[in-house]
Amino acid sequence: MTRIVVLDLHGQFTHLERRALRDMGVDTELIDANTPATEVEADGVVLSGGPDIDRIGNAPDYLDLDVPVFGICLGMQVIAAELGGRVGGGDYGGYADVDVEILEETDPLVGSLAPEIRVWASHADEVKELPDGFTRTATSDVCGIEAMSNVDEDLYGVQWHPEVAHTERGEELFENFVAICESA
Repeated sequence: MTRIVVLDLHGQFTHLERRALRDMGVDTELIDANTPATEVEADGVVLSGGPDIDRIGNAPDYLDLDVPVFGICLGMQVIAAELGGRVGGGDYGGYADVDVEILEETDPLVGSLAPEIRVWASHADEVKELPDGFTRTATSDVCGIEAMSNVDEDLYGVQWHPEVAHTERGEELFENFVAICESA
């Protein structure tokens, strides 16, 4: 059975990320951000959303586990910041419904959602510049980089929250990540 851990970066919806995976029959566990990556055995890692990049604990170490990683909101920002991208304040601010255009129909994480979906996202902070090796896979009128992927390294991120009811086809995004983990 596929095992995916959700690293809790103190987001208000983190428990819903774990629940979405559990409801799909995935062996999943919510673990504290201070848990050393070397103590975790998993086929994939979700870096949760959260309020503050200064409270990410050992999250950067999980990028070196040689398993697929899916960053959600703050989780995506952690991936970008740690790998040489740039994160900054968004022009739009807090939570809102956003129409997202999928740019890469062949992307294993977001491609099946093309051509666009309506999502629930926070843009207080966002990825402003991609790290080397990453492709911008989604965009919107309020955020230039709504999603990113490095398929060769199995690193993926979305600015929005697929785990909440306000996001269309959020379960499909988790199913896509599970498929990535199963084929890695």
